[in-house]
Amino acid sequence: MNLFLLFSLFFTFVLPPRVDAENWPGWRGPRGDGSSLDTSIPLEWDGSSGKNVAWKTAVPGVGHASPIVYGDRLFLVACLEEEEERILLCYDSRTGKQVWQKTVLTSPLETKNKLNSFASSTPATDGELVYVAFQEVDGNMVESLNTSKPRPITSGRMVVAAYDFEGNQRWLVRPGTFASCHGFCSSPILYKDKLIVNGDHDGDSYIVALNKASGETVWKRPREHKTRSYTPPLIRETNGRTQMVFSGSHCVVSLDPNDGARHWKIDGPTEQYVASMVYDGTYFYMVAGFPTYHAMAIRPDGEGNVTDTHVAWHVTNVRCYVPSPSVIDGYLVVADDRGTGNCFDAATGERFWQERLGDHFSASLVTAKGLVFFLADDGTMTLVRPGRELEVVGTNAIGEECRASPAIADGRLYLRGDKHLFCIRAGGGE
Repeated sequence: MNLFLLFSLFFTFVLPPRVDAENWPGWRGPRGDGSSLDTSIPLEWDGSSGKNVAWKTAVPGVGHASPIVYGDRLFLVACLEEEEERILLCYDSRTGKQVWQKTVLTSPLETKNKLNSFASSTPATDGELVYVAFQEVDGNMVESLNTSKPRPITSGRMVVAAYDFEGNQRWLVRPGTFASCHGFCSSPILYKDKLIVNGDHDGDSYIVALNKASGETVWKRPREHKTRSYTPPLIRETNGRTQMVFSGSHCVVSLDPNDGARHWKIDGPTEQYVASMVYDGTYFYMVAGFPTYHAMAIRPDGEGNVTDTHVAWHVTNVRCYVPSPSVIDGYLVVADDRGTGNCFDAATGERFWQERLGDHFSASLVTAKGLVFFLADDGTMTLVRPGRELEVVGTNAIGEECRASPAIADGRLYLRGDKHLFCIRAGGGE
């Protein structure tokens, strides 16, 4: 055996895989829960001095959707508001150079909440196609539902499209209607050969699975309540079955992603949801919402309506609505919209601490290197080690407002600001 072959076998079978190289292919990363296995992203950076900033590139338009990364490609959606165009952008993830830009949809701008954007749905990719979702306005006005004072809002349809990595559109479909006074956001998720999109809105709500290769509807299930919510499902194999769990529209449900059949349901505990759920191998955790606020741990082994039997713990003393939580090392860590961080015992619901960490939070939490990353709207990131007492490891400012959730891939942290996309890497651009 020659020396080259010996070394090749050593590196192939002995050395562990480089976890830093994992992709960030959709909403909340490779596991859908904001967790990263990365061990090399820096814990310090500074936007004004450029410390550990590998590159910074201007982004056209406006959007709150997170970037996604697959290999050397980064994808982002935005809205060119004056042109009324919803666009998909492709960048070189190593250099920040724009590769291409495509207009997915030209449509009048929909009614929305002032904290939403016209491009808030994070794309998804399987490494071959990139999937995006927007709302298309049909030109009609309808009366808003589930509001204290009804008012006219735009109506329309959900648009879902697929593009290849060269920017060619493969398909575009309109799987259902959509109308909401808060606007549109539905980040698609991938499961096997399906692309699943949540259509909770103030109308005939639904969740739909599309064939990811063709866009054809595989299954579509109506939702029981006509109430807007914005939570992408979380899929896990647990208790001998595949469970697709999400909150929204007056309930928390577990469905079979293969056909949409329901495993179990919990009524309430509130009307509207934005934050997606997390799972630690024991419980699914839900935080919400509006008009009342909740954090809840749910046992996943039930059947039917399990409202009275499978809630492990439930607290109402945390005001969390938009940012999705993280569960790490036995702690449920929650960011509430008002800039407060919370840490709970994931097993019991006991709150260990509640402290102000920013002025306001829109971005969902991410975790890496045993830390939780809190990104405030002003672009300040606070790094916290979860535990019974608050331990702030570092605070870093990028110098630009940020409302999109971060992405971590291949030793790099990506932040989307209001006007720029930033890549944070140890050593910066060296």
